[in-house]
Amino acid sequence: MKKKSIFKYSAQDRMLLTIGYILLGLFVIAIIVPMVYIVVASFMDPITLQNKGITFDFSKWTTTAYERVMTNAQIWIGFKNAVIYSVLFTVVSVVVTLLAAYPLSRADFRGKGFFNIVFMITMFFGGGLIPTYLVVSNLGLVDSMWAVILPGAFSVWNMTIARTYYRGIPQELREAADVDGASELTFFFKILLPVCTPVIAVLTLWQFVGMWNSYFDAMIYLNDSAKQPLQLVLRSILIQNQPESGMIADMQSTAARAQLAELLKYATIIISSLPLLIMYPFFQKYFDSGIMAGAVKG
Repeated sequence: MKKKSIFKYSAQDRMLLTIGYILLGLFVIAIIVPMVYIVVASFMDPITLQNKGITFDFSKWTTTAYERVMTNAQIWIGFKNAVIYSVLFTVVSVVVTLLAAYPLSRADFRGKGFFNIVFMITMFFGGGLIPTYLVVSNLGLVDSMWAVILPGAFSVWNMTIARTYYRGIPQELREAADVDGASELTFFFKILLPVCTPVIAVLTLWQFVGMWNSYFDAMIYLNDSAKQPLQLVLRSILIQNQPESGMIADMQSTAARAQLAELLKYATIIISSLPLLIMYPFFQKYFDSGIMAGAVKG
């Protein structure tokens, strides 16, 4: 089917399309411009960046920030820890979410209304930092990777998305499995999960990105520097290079540290975001196929 030419639309439709394209263009520019600025600023000399702003004159560029960051041995330890935490957290979270969503999607599951209410309450009310820390401490998880992984592994929002996706799968699959004598485990793992690839991919990316970017839980629960994830290590690098208040004895040294801290800020943004930028294209096709996921033809 050929696409309809824009000139065949009415004047009102053309005006709405033009406004939509303009807003979309502005939205794209608002995303691209900061990204270009951060990439260019991460390579620029701090004095030039502070006095003249970004420039595409390569003679003014430098790799000082990346050298300072990448030569830090703690960076590689943090990178390894971030990968381990993110992978384990994603696996645990997705498995628990899919298993919890399945019975709640079944119409014949008794008590699903009660469990839905209990789960929903946790979305609006939480114990807070101190009670959570006491629970983690009493379980003996402080200063271990499980203190970062387990407390936030289950997301009610993700469970609701998975439950809704299950409900969109044709009931004929369940009936055919019953006729063939398939058990609940056989149906779930061999029939249901293979057709749930789009929602699994979405949940995987969400949880991986969430854990990769998080640092607060690690800052609260981890005391050993050898167990810190990348984001917490990068935060420490920025803090160490910030000029301290009251440093007036050597103004030149203070200014140099401030310039270096500004340069390191952009380099750490690139380093922490690069794995996610590499990862996202591999999941793009699942996002596209998940737009009409669960649709059943009449």
